[in-house]
Amino acid sequence: MSKHMPALATRFAITATAAAAAALVGVLPNATDTAVRSTPEAAAPDAAVPEAAPVEAARATPARTTPTVDLPVRHVALSAPSRAGSAAVSHAMSKLGAPYRWGAAGPSAFDCSGLVSWAYKKVGVSLPRTSRAMSRVGTPVPRSALRPGDLVFFYTPVSHVGIYIGGGKVVNASQPGTPVKVSNISGMPFHSARRV
Repeated sequence: MSKHMPALATRFAITATAAAAAALVGVLPNATDTAVRSTPEAAAPDAAVPEAAPVEAARATPARTTPTVDLPVRHVALSAPSRAGSAAVSHAMSKLGAPYRWGAAGPSAFDCSGLVSWAYKKVGVSLPRTSRAMSRVGTPVPRSALRPGDLVFFYTPVSHVGIYIGGGKVVNASQPGTPVKVSNISGMPFHSARRV
């Protein structure tokens, strides 16, 4: 009996290692993730497992059908606009080419703050009427963390506003004689940005 003990101990160690590997594969996504988890026996087809081991492994490793991966927050923050912000961008972009008129707030002509307040009003968000007043609402956002829908302010003191659409660009109503358009942020003196 004693000469069979080393072989049994080795077989048990291999089985435990295979069970641990199968449990690890169950939480790491890869191209064959579903196939591996649906047939864990395939990892060690002829391994003899003592009766207690599968029960303990089943208790220790809950069944998972969908892998979850936690991404760093910074990736999510940079790529995920809010629902209201995304909808406001769509409304403002629908007015590309509309004429600029000082004091106008749509729906057929706009000044800079008129376009922004109109687009946000369409999604149920009420904003002050002037760019300077808008520059005090919501949460400050650094230029490096802008998301689509953020309000971007220009000049000192603030006298112009646009809605960030991504890629270093804003949709805005800039000046008399120029219709609503998309502009590069770098083409105007950046002051600040806010998220509402």
